[in-house]
Amino acid sequence: MSMTTSGTAAAAGAGGSPSTLSTLMQFLPFVLILVVFYFLMIVPQNKERKRREEMLKAIQPGDKVLTRGGVYGIVTELKDHQITIKIAENVKVEIERAFIEMVEKPKITS
Repeated sequence: MSMTTSGTAAAAGAGGSPSTLSTLMQFLPFVLILVVFYFLMIVPQNKERKRREEMLKAIQPGDKVLTRGGVYGIVTELKDHQITIKIAENVKVEIERAFIEMVEKPKITS
């Protein structure tokens, strides 16, 4: 009986038992799914967020902007978080910078 006990202890001490390997192989598809999810979802979102932040920082007076509400206007004044846009003659609106959807730089004519 002592031979059986010592044989089992030696196998457990080696750490490479077949049951441990099969358990790791069962989790491998889940790990692969998480890696694919990361590269297909999270990385593009981070790139888009960074592009948008740079776009909002680069707004200058004279730029034509489109708000999330669908209103076009020309930037007249900038503050930290607010932008004043001119949407019609004698009509200016102050909006949050985060509500700018698109910026079009003025074309330079020579």
